[in-house]
Amino acid sequence: MIDKKFNLAEQAVADIQDGATLLVGGFGGSGLPSNLIAALTEQGAKNLTVVSNNIGAVSDGVAALISNNQVSKIMCSFPVGPHADDLIQRLENGKIELEIVPQGTLAERIRAGGAGIPAFYTPTGVHTELGEGKEVRVFNNREYLLEEAIVGDYAFVKADTADRWGNLVYRKTQRNFNPVMATAAKTTIAEVNRIVEVGELDPEEIITQSVYVHRLVLLDGVREGRVLINE
Repeated sequence: MIDKKFNLAEQAVADIQDGATLLVGGFGGSGLPSNLIAALTEQGAKNLTVVSNNIGAVSDGVAALISNNQVSKIMCSFPVGPHADDLIQRLENGKIELEIVPQGTLAERIRAGGAGIPAFYTPTGVHTELGEGKEVRVFNNREYLLEEAIVGDYAFVKADTADRWGNLVYRKTQRNFNPVMATAAKTTIAEVNRIVEVGELDPEEIITQSVYVHRLVLLDGVREGRVLINE
């Protein structure tokens, strides 16, 4: 019987190794897999490349990994916010590398990675610092940059409901970067509020199909004295 549920977030992230590339869903605090991030902070994997829309909108997001000295490179579209000072200091000290990617380009690079498309052309960033060193081609008298796809070793996503096979239903703005990131990683780990039996989900409401999801962590309040963070 297929059952992808892990009893603890710590178990679900235990095999993440130093140097891994991690895709982290969410937009600010919405749809943020906070408990998986907290578990990885405790696990302690180092030299991570983290792909996320933003780095510091909330303290329990990617900022927690950065402040814990676990991140060597961050790829994001919004490197500002309450926790940006820590990132700036690490940049100035050469402790972390930052790659800024326009938001639409970031989403499309991840989507392309999930679709098996190695690269694509976009007009976004032409004649800016973000386009320096990238191939430029002209289509229909307009210049376009070549952007490479993004794939991860792991993806952390947040959804509202899953069945035990790993089909995911999102609640409202949880559908931000989570669906595309789920498709673009070798191992996708989802934290969810509910797990139901196969057949209970309306097929028309399933956004991420089970083939993309490898592990599930159920949020149910308190486990072993540690309060889990619920959206």
